[in-house]
Amino acid sequence: MIATVMDKRIRSFLEANQSAAMTTLRANGTPHVARIGLGMLDGKIWSSGTQTRLRTKHLRRDSRATLFVFETGYRWLGLETNVTILEGAGVPDQTLRFMQALQEDLEDKPAPGRVMWFGQEKTEEEFLKIMVEEQRLIYEFEVTRAYGMY
Repeated sequence: MIATVMDKRIRSFLEANQSAAMTTLRANGTPHVARIGLGMLDGKIWSSGTQTRLRTKHLRRDSRATLFVFETGYRWLGLETNVTILEGAGVPDQTLRFMQALQEDLEDKPAPGRVMWFGQEKTEEEFLKIMVEEQRLIYEFEVTRAYGMY
C-alpha cells in the first residue's frame, strides 16, 4: 500500500507503535540511521532530539528523512518526510507536553505532575531543567509518502 497523506490507518498504526528508525542523509549522500521513539501530538509526528546529534546536523542541511516504524510482529510502516526542527525557549514545555502524551497510556504511568525520563520519575520542574541542560529540540515530520504492511 502506498499513500501520500496521513490517513486513518497510518494514524492508528503510529498511535500504537512508537519504535522507529530514522534515516537522514550525510553530505556525501550516504544514509545515516538512528533508532528513535516517536509519537503523535496535535496530529503531528514528533520525536525528541538534541542540538548535538548527528541527525540534527544532517537535517539542518537537508530536511528529508525516512522513518521505519515497526511493531513486535511483521507489520511495519515506511514514511518519507520533510522535517522541521522546533527549537527555542518554548521547546522544553513542548517536550513536556509531548512526553506526557506519550506516557498517557502506560500501564505504570507516572503520578500526576510527574514524567518518566530514562526510567526515572521526574517532577515537571526537574524535567524542564533537564530539557534545557540537554539542549533538547523536537523533530516534526511532514509525511510526503507512506508505504508498508500496516
